[in-house]
Amino acid sequence: MNGGSMGLRTGSYGLLQNINGAIAGGGISKSLSNVRKSSTKMLSGIREKERPLPNAWYRYIGCQKFCMLLLIAFALLVFALGSFVVNKDSTSPNVLQRIGTLGIVPYVNGGHHEASQILGEKDKKKDENRFQIPAFKGASVLPFHHPCTNFTFPPPPTSTRRRLGPRPCPVCYLPVDQAIASMPSSSSASPVLHNLTYVLNENPIKSEPHGGSNFGGYPSLKQRNDSFDIKESMAVHCGFVKGSKPGHGNGFDFDESDLAELQMFHDIIVASAIFGNYDVIQQPQNISEEAKKNIPFYMFVDEETEAFMKNRSILSSSKRVGLWRIVVIHNVPYSDARRNGKVPKLLLHRIFPNVRYSIWIDGKLQLVVDPYQVLERFLWRQNANFAISRHYRRFDVFVEAEANKAAGKYDNSSIDEQVDFYKKEGLTPYSEAKLPITSDVPEGCVLIKEHIPITNLFTCLWFNEVDRFTSRDQLSFAIVRDKIMTKVDWSINMFLDCERRNFVKQSYHRDLLEQMPPPVPAVVRRPPALPNTRGKTPGKRIPRRGRDRRSGSRRHRKAGASNRDSNFF
Repeated sequence: MNGGSMGLRTGSYGLLQNINGAIAGGGISKSLSNVRKSSTKMLSGIREKERPLPNAWYRYIGCQKFCMLLLIAFALLVFALGSFVVNKDSTSPNVLQRIGTLGIVPYVNGGHHEASQILGEKDKKKDENRFQIPAFKGASVLPFHHPCTNFTFPPPPTSTRRRLGPRPCPVCYLPVDQAIASMPSSSSASPVLHNLTYVLNENPIKSEPHGGSNFGGYPSLKQRNDSFDIKESMAVHCGFVKGSKPGHGNGFDFDESDLAELQMFHDIIVASAIFGNYDVIQQPQNISEEAKKNIPFYMFVDEETEAFMKNRSILSSSKRVGLWRIVVIHNVPYSDARRNGKVPKLLLHRIFPNVRYSIWIDGKLQLVVDPYQVLERFLWRQNANFAISRHYRRFDVFVEAEANKAAGKYDNSSIDEQVDFYKKEGLTPYSEAKLPITSDVPEGCVLIKEHIPITNLFTCLWFNEVDRFTSRDQLSFAIVRDKIMTKVDWSINMFLDCERRNFVKQSYHRDLLEQMPPPVPAVVRRPPALPNTRGKTPGKRIPRRGRDRRSGSRRHRKAGASNRDSNFF
């Protein structure tokens, strides 16, 4: 990861490939030009074959052979024209692959994408041209000398039955030293909002029928609406309403030794959480020595998870498990472990008040790319201050709500209540009218964020929706984003989900892992023992007779069949 050449991380996990020849050297364009030249030569040759043959040749080869030559020439002409059309299409810029305004279909699930349901098949070509706009409106144009300037998605792999569902796709990362050099020296400007403070209330009272909690402070609907009126200075509800500071006497409490460490300054942190012993800790891979030295990795766990880790001798007094620094949470505010996980996920800026950038990954994920490279690719290169991947299949809140109900993710009546509330506020199904916004549904397991007032406000208000309604944060993402975007010139970099799958590796939750059968131990095949030839004439075989010879040949056939079966599987 620390090499001096540009790395391309392919769809398979853990490998970096040099793309000097294909990208920097322009090898792709040369190969395409050679294909065009060869196709034109084939066309000219076929036209010469189609000219009338001299009478002497006609009499010599006969009528039937002449007709056969014409058929062969016609077949070659059709083949050449087909190759020319394919090459022409492959050289044209495909927006769904290069920019991914609605996702890369072959990298999604090999099936028909929902974009056709919105746009209609009859206007597909016209709308593809209409979608040739950046996925993130704040994205900058890379300078000519940037190593990733000419990077485009390669042709997707052929779909096979062995690999179903969403796939990772290649991402062009800078080498770690160049990524570190790309880190901005100062914070990004926060539009309109410059000073953000948080509401404290020692005795919050629930005054309205909608949900909420003591930890969130039960903000009223009027306070909720006022929080979307962006001003230069604002005070909003953002959890931790009790106590003098987050983590001390407000229902999400840290040890005193951890409190002091969380107040320290860091340019970058990586954070995750496991509550209810729900996941297995995944150790990051491909992390540079610079990142190990300068970027702390924090894992938040509750007391139940801590007890399990101690019983299994995973956690010691050092509070470290590999790269992860374990932070134990006491007095969790919710009975639902998943809702407790939303506190560090969305309120990292409150837990770490002196951090510039953060990368959040869910507990079931494994980071497999260096944090500096991730930040350079999805924030610094894009001039963005908040990045999240869009859902790999769904981009409409109403469709997402129905999918959550069908999968039993939450109580159906609570989901209906939340969606009906948003519908009354003006939320509509996703359509092309929302462009350049490309999705209303995120894949919220990874958040890449610069801690500035406007992004802190966004995650505060997003958390308030999760606290008030269901814990399914995909349902409340779009309404908060859209309300803020109507007030200020700000947007979110929603990158492709296949790009997210390039730098994080997804595992199963603990309950599913425990239900899986143990792996079958590998069978060690030992070579057969050499026959004892002592006292026998070398090179002379003793022939078998009758039944022994037949049974031996039968055993040989069975063994050969079993070997073929094992090689097949």
